[in-house]
Amino acid sequence: MQRTLILATVAALVSFTGLAQAADAQAMSWQQGLSRTDLIRQDLGAADREVIQARIDFEPGVTAPRHAHPGVEVAYVISGTLEYQLEGRPAVTLKAGDSLFIPAGVAHVAKNVGSDKGVELATYVVNKGESLLQLKP
Repeated sequence: MQRTLILATVAALVSFTGLAQAADAQAMSWQQGLSRTDLIRQDLGAADREVIQARIDFEPGVTAPRHAHPGVEVAYVISGTLEYQLEGRPAVTLKAGDSLFIPAGVAHVAKNVGSDKGVELATYVVNKGESLLQLKP
């Protein structure tokens, strides 16, 4: 009985590890050509909210995965041409100097549709303690 329990536990751990490695591999693959540099993270002092500001760099042709955030995002395009597809809305193309408000929890995709590197300044007002990026199927 004890040997069966040990074998079942080992099998479960191996299975879980395989799933975790597959999830890590998937996360790594979408990050190729896409990078985020966190610039500031500050407590807003109200209702468990914080502001995060980050620079997002997209190589040409790179698409961020479909995702959402646990709060609002304001995206400001510093350089390049980025296309944003927000759930339930037509796609919008932004160039340097353009900005976009993305409501909390709205799934979206961003893609560099230009021939040069695209750079976005993303400002998030989110719930503290929650993962900033929530991947969506």
